[in-house]
Amino acid sequence: MNSPSSRRHPPAFAYEGLDRVIHERARLGVLTSLASHPKGLSFGDLKLLCGLTDGNLSRHLRVLERERLIAIVKDQRQRRPQTICRVTAIGRRRYVEYLAVLEKVLLDATAAVRPEAGPSRTRSAVASSS
Repeated sequence: MNSPSSRRHPPAFAYEGLDRVIHERARLGVLTSLASHPKGLSFGDLKLLCGLTDGNLSRHLRVLERERLIAIVKDQRQRRPQTICRVTAIGRRRYVEYLAVLEKVLLDATAAVRPEAGPSRTRSAVASSS
């Protein structure tokens, strides 16, 4: 049975902000690469940075593009087709929000493994409201 306080406060370790689209290893790597290169990266560069095959990268790019986290531009360079991927404003915002939640996960995990490090803000807030 839920106590009244559990209905007012979200569970301390639920981590609702861990975006399922971003949380997949390959997509996290793609977004991290693109966030580090605001002008974008070519398909080939992304493939090398993330250690993915052509097909695997294509599949993950489609998911990220469908969610509007990235933009894909087909271009020509020296008469050769070139695919450039860039993180969008929406993608950057969701990525930063995701990282903030991930930071909370790491703080909680560190406190659980090293109790002398003390509780994180999330756990101490729950303890003080009980």
